[in-house]
Amino acid sequence: MKTAIVAGVVANKYLNGGAVWTRLNWALGVKKLGFDVFFLEQIDRESCVDENGSATEFENCVNLKYFRKIMREFGLEDSSALVYENGQKVDGMSSKELVELLSSADLVFNITGNLKLPSLAGCGGCRIYIDLDPGFTQYWYQAGLLGEQFKNHDIYFTIGEAIGTPNCSIPTGDIHWQTTRQPVVLDQWPVSDRGAPERFTTVAGWRDTYGPLEYEGQILGLKVHEFRKFIKLPELVSQVCEIALDIHPDDRKDLELLHQYGWEIKDPRNLVPGPDSFRKYVQGSGAEFSVAKEIYIKTNSGWFSDRTVRYLASGKPALVQDTGFSRVYPVGEGLLTFRNLEEAIAGANSISREYVQHCQAARLLAEEWFDSDKVLGVLVEQVGVLP
Repeated sequence: MKTAIVAGVVANKYLNGGAVWTRLNWALGVKKLGFDVFFLEQIDRESCVDENGSATEFENCVNLKYFRKIMREFGLEDSSALVYENGQKVDGMSSKELVELLSSADLVFNITGNLKLPSLAGCGGCRIYIDLDPGFTQYWYQAGLLGEQFKNHDIYFTIGEAIGTPNCSIPTGDIHWQTTRQPVVLDQWPVSDRGAPERFTTVAGWRDTYGPLEYEGQILGLKVHEFRKFIKLPELVSQVCEIALDIHPDDRKDLELLHQYGWEIKDPRNLVPGPDSFRKYVQGSGAEFSVAKEIYIKTNSGWFSDRTVRYLASGKPALVQDTGFSRVYPVGEGLLTFRNLEEAIAGANSISREYVQHCQAARLLAEEWFDSDKVLGVLVEQVGVLP
């Protein structure tokens, strides 16, 4: 059996159930293909905190406890490791075993480049960079901000379906970007009939830890810059509009406006802190409504949310802002798009009128376009390493 390493953030996304699912679907999906899978994550000193958010030692941090708990829940406790700094400490295996694993692995899926270990350069197998932030990754690379580790990969994949085409303004530089999709392990995300049809939800961060980008005089912003354009939506549709929203207290004016226009705001750290609670929240919703980051819109990147994939797999319609993905995916049934407020209202009305049909179409779309067997099966064929 061939060995595949999936590297990505779980401990670094403490109490972020949605981000954890992003990585789990890669790990579980690759395992489902027939690979012997190991999950690795690298965490630095500054990210290790206690329950109050204060810096603490690696052995005592809540990040480590969170990592162990999730690996145990998904059967990866004996095939996972959390690496501190550049390998000074490793929880789950010895430093020597870590080096041996990297040197012998047939595949390494380095999601968003989390794994920066010097020993990655000595990996004997195929090293694959997985870009989940199209635009940010390419602009940062152009600016020389990604470091030498970024070049320690053999193949580069992005979920920005339009990157490298005339429709997309994101520069590719000297990297040949291939495209892939957000996989979902359908067994983990069955169809759900729970949830009121008239309740639209989503899980979102108002801003990122990094700010907007400026490129050739153009400002490329975040989700906040797009959400403000649709802030009046709850007053104009029949649905309840709810967001599990990570928003900083300094954005209190935006928060006041959201409440003023009828948005129901929940705290995601309390509501969806882990994979199970995140799944229950999505599957207990009627449908999703969400916008995308401004950078994804302005560049026409073709980015598509892994969170939206989970809604579709659950048989929940999704009404989401078009980033150019409508050139690739079938839209109009199950997956509805908008570019302005009028189109968003029309999409919401369509979901109300034909809810059952949209639910059925949502699941079929997930099965056809995002099934991990198909997405990851195609990817490993492309890189020429089969289980």
